[in-house]
Amino acid sequence: AVLLGGATALMPVFARDLLHVGPEGLGQMRAATAAGAAVVAFWLSFRPLQSNVGVKMLAAVVAYGAATIGFGLSRHFLLSLACLACLGAADMISVFIRSSLVQLRTPDTVRGRVSAISGLAVSASNELGEFQSGFAAALLGATGAVVFGGSAAIVITLAWAWFFPELRRARTFETRWEQKS
Repeated sequence: AVLLGGATALMPVFARDLLHVGPEGLGQMRAATAAGAAVVAFWLSFRPLQSNVGVKMLAAVVAYGAATIGFGLSRHFLLSLACLACLGAADMISVFIRSSLVQLRTPDTVRGRVSAISGLAVSASNELGEFQSGFAAALLGATGAVVFGGSAAIVITLAWAWFFPELRRARTFETRWEQKS
């Protein structure tokens, strides 16, 4: 979803050409995503998620896609900042759950390999997502690329929920061994 839903690479275009806020506005846009993520990370440190974590992770990715679409369609700076803050917040929830599930649900014998692949996928998806956004912007324009990416993130998330039901069935962070005891 992040591979297709990345609006970060196109923020300079939005700041200059669509929102007309210049470099100062671009800085605020970049900060809004981080602020949304930081607020949720702080909140999760005091109120960690404990139930229906799979559904919450999938819902967070859908919210990420919806916030991306909202940002792409917005022509009001404050609404754009709000969408970016929501995007960062939703991404933090998804990352928190995904990281926890990978660490707690992966068997000890392959945890290192799975974590390495997960880390590679996350870091590579950001750069590849920026490439994809630029390529899509050349074909669809900046707005079209961001809206397409957010929509594709939602479609992919729904497909993953269907094809990998164990994701949506994850109820807690407890391992299978702890659930049986």
